[in-house]
Amino acid sequence: MKRILVTGAGGQIGVELVPYLRSRYGAENVLATARKPLSGPVGEGGPFALLDVRDGNAFAALAKSFGADSILHLAGVLSAKGESDPRTSWDINVVGSTTALEVARECGAAFFFPSSIAAFGPSTPSKNTPQDTIQRPTTIYGVAKVTLELLCDYYHRKFGLDTRGLRFPGLISYEALPGGGTTDYAVHIYYDAVRKGHYTSFIARGTCMDMMYMPDALAAVVQLMEADPSKLVHRNAFNISAMSFDPEEIAGSIRKFLPGFILDYNVDPLRQGIAESWPDSLDCTAARKEWGFAPEYDLDRMTEDMLVRIREKEGLPPA
Repeated sequence: MKRILVTGAGGQIGVELVPYLRSRYGAENVLATARKPLSGPVGEGGPFALLDVRDGNAFAALAKSFGADSILHLAGVLSAKGESDPRTSWDINVVGSTTALEVARECGAAFFFPSSIAAFGPSTPSKNTPQDTIQRPTTIYGVAKVTLELLCDYYHRKFGLDTRGLRFPGLISYEALPGGGTTDYAVHIYYDAVRKGHYTSFIARGTCMDMMYMPDALAAVVQLMEADPSKLVHRNAFNISAMSFDPEEIAGSIRKFLPGFILDYNVDPLRQGIAESWPDSLDCTAARKEWGFAPEYDLDRMTEDMLVRIREKEGLPPA
């Protein structure tokens, strides 16, 4: 990657991936795009442009004028938010992503697409979920992810487009606040632990989901995009994960640093139903073998860093 265009730069991944890429490839070589103006490091730390990813002409013109050799397509509507407006979710997540694929084909650019554990469903094996297995998701978000996994494979076979992708688990970050995802409780719990010493979970006790700390996710994107293509058997939608836990386990990790932390529950039926349709744990063997995936953070190491970083962000003294 030398000239990189990032869509959805204001989202949970984009707000950290863009500065990360600029630090590695040079600020002038990473163009951040979003539907609305952005301030801070993403909007002001390098090239930025407004873009609705469904506008193919504007998208193609922007990619060509920038000379993009890689398009990292992050724009999308998350799981729980998508259920409240399925039509808009489909329009952005599928129509916009198909437009992005066409622009990449027209420009001869490599293409990255973030899939998700939401691409699985209740009929998928939930323990040690295989890389290649049945995928019958029950959310519009998951249906869109499966559609794009297949489209990325199709564009690679049909047109020789260099498409690559990851099935992200829940991503935990201190930079971006929750944005409508089912796994967002695992971000919110840390903020409330620092601010209130108490959190009410909308996900039920005993509900395990795969998770990953954002620094590992950012490294995985770059590692995959820089990997030798001859070694990529799957190319798209690699299972990746660093840990799997339920609300009680993350609360237990927090109590190692904040002993008085209190967790209780007010379960949201919508998000609980979505969580129960997803795997408990993923088999990441393909990612490890084909491009060397190796996350660095476990639950306790992530918890310690999250609590320190949030206190700094909130202007609070060290605990």
